[in-house]
Amino acid sequence: MSTMAGTSPSPRPTGAATGARRRPALHGLSWLVWRQHRATLRTVLALTVVGVAFIAYRRAGMMDHLARFDWPHPTGDEWRNDFGPFSGQLNDTGFQLGLVPVVLSVFLGAPLFASDLETGTAKLVTGQSVSRMRWLTAKLGLALAVSAVATVALSAAFTWWYHPVKATSSDWTSGALFDATGPVPVALTLFTVTVGALIGMLLRRSLAAMVVTLGAAVAIKVAWSAVRLPLGTATTVVTRDGVGTDAFPELPTAAYTLDQSFVTSSGKLLGWGTCSSPTEAARDACVSQKGIVGWSVDYLPVSQMPVMQWLGAGILLALAAAVTTFVVLWGRKRLL
Repeated sequence: MSTMAGTSPSPRPTGAATGARRRPALHGLSWLVWRQHRATLRTVLALTVVGVAFIAYRRAGMMDHLARFDWPHPTGDEWRNDFGPFSGQLNDTGFQLGLVPVVLSVFLGAPLFASDLETGTAKLVTGQSVSRMRWLTAKLGLALAVSAVATVALSAAFTWWYHPVKATSSDWTSGALFDATGPVPVALTLFTVTVGALIGMLLRRSLAAMVVTLGAAVAIKVAWSAVRLPLGTATTVVTRDGVGTDAFPELPTAAYTLDQSFVTSSGKLLGWGTCSSPTEAARDACVSQKGIVGWSVDYLPVSQMPVMQWLGAGILLALAAAVTTFVVLWGRKRLL
């Protein structure tokens, strides 16, 4: 059909322009993976935004309190008088953030492959033009990317909240603070999510995989709590000025005491309960009899916290990489 006189046909958009205008940020296999898990992924990202906003609100309240005492250079310890609620908020929030690796491993990692294997979607997808390797890397890559973004944001926000009082906090080795700041939550989350993905791949049933992953994630948290302190290098201070209360060695602010012992004149160490007696006279007699002359205290200074966190994160990331490699290699050959 010819065009009307005096008019010219509108120019057709070029292929490049059309593709640039219509092509979504995610396309192909990445878009498919996002569509499959969009409810979980969107929930994770939305809760991350809420969590960061909540942390910013809590931090503002804490800083308002500290500003009344000319923080960061307060005179005296009066700022501690009403600081209890703020310390409780820090610990409670840190504990809740410590559950993030467990939750993500159960609800994101475990069903990642198990749901497709259970419903037969995996066989359908890989039976088309998509290779097993592409399918594996696309699903695991997107899950780990979203997990990393969420935990980096939450960890950065919580570290920002905790940093002003870090140098005065003697409980920095607790899981609520150590595991919610720095690189640790990110590495711990990536490791638990990959373990969940592996369990789902092996069990091929979503519900069973989620239950087993829950147990595995809790076991990882327990094992990690036992590894946390040995990551540091203990500093030892020895005194020979007696064992009275006023003779106990003065430790740096926020130092975490690992062990304390009596020191004899010959340099031998005795447990701090060696001379526990009901009366002061009996205690003094025991101290004299055993030749006790002072204290030996092993402690971790708070300055070691970043080193311990990065060392631990490196170990966790290496484990996550090993599990990821196994998932890809095993799934590539024996998945279907």
